[in-house]
Amino acid sequence: MNTVNRRFSVAPMMDWTDAHCRYFLRLISKRALLYSEMVTTGALIHGDSARFLRHADCEHPVALQLGGSNPADLAICTKMAEVAGFDEVNLNVGCPSDRVQNNMIGACLMAHPQLVTDCVKHMQDAVQIPVTVKHRIGINGRDSYAELCDFVGSVQEAGCTSFTVHARIAILEGLSPKENRDIPPLRYDIAAQLKKDFPDLELILNGGIKTLEECTEHLQTFDGVMIGREAYHNPWLLSKVDHQLFGDAQLEITRTSILEQLRPYLVEHMAQGGKAPHITRHILGLAQGFPGARRFRQLLSADIYKTDEPMRIYDKAVEGLEGR
Repeated sequence: MNTVNRRFSVAPMMDWTDAHCRYFLRLISKRALLYSEMVTTGALIHGDSARFLRHADCEHPVALQLGGSNPADLAICTKMAEVAGFDEVNLNVGCPSDRVQNNMIGACLMAHPQLVTDCVKHMQDAVQIPVTVKHRIGINGRDSYAELCDFVGSVQEAGCTSFTVHARIAILEGLSPKENRDIPPLRYDIAAQLKKDFPDLELILNGGIKTLEECTEHLQTFDGVMIGREAYHNPWLLSKVDHQLFGDAQLEITRTSILEQLRPYLVEHMAQGGKAPHITRHILGLAQGFPGARRFRQLLSADIYKTDEPMRIYDKAVEGLEGR
């Protein structure tokens, strides 16, 4: 049974939404659905699966995003995610990079709706947790609305009921992944039409959303919103999510209190042989737009790499926030 609340989620982002990042974000919002980085089926089956599947209990609700196109392998990995305790598995049908295209992963799969349908069916048959799909509104050469409906309709037949749509096409040749996040125009109207034509599906909007005011507006049309880079670069945005989007009482939290809660996690990570920047690199965006913010970022983006006493630098950075 699908019990995951997708009203607000933080997008899967390569090299960013690792377990350390998710732990930090969860301190700010209790309600946001957090996604892992994309993990390929090959990495899970043949690599260090324990590392890719590791997550803290406090991260829930948390979803694992998979990259792959072999139905049997995806089924195996989806079962691994369920056993590990993830609340959802999401299939990546949106990443436009050359590297994943060459392995039939990501946005190129939009040209193969039947294959995606087979993948989703195998994944769903293997587990009890929800299987969802994140996709674009099209790819170059297959960007008509009819083809988008064909894709969604086909995958729906496999039993998928929740789709996260990045409201841009992906241009698979000639644009970098970064350019594919900016150059193809946002077409919220296409996503809105999709919701109108598939009213029984849960449709989550992704792409270009930067404020909670925009989220509130989009929630008039869509079942949920997903924010990516803005949530990473400005994580304090999440401090009002639970109140403004879920109706919870506004918690009286400060940046300082969040970082004090993060401190034991950082200490434990270092005690196990980890490096402080593995964690502190994710918190730089917490401070911006007020006196002392630049110094905070300087300490944690530069000075902490040069010291034998990283906790002293961390504490100095937190102290500089002056209780904000």
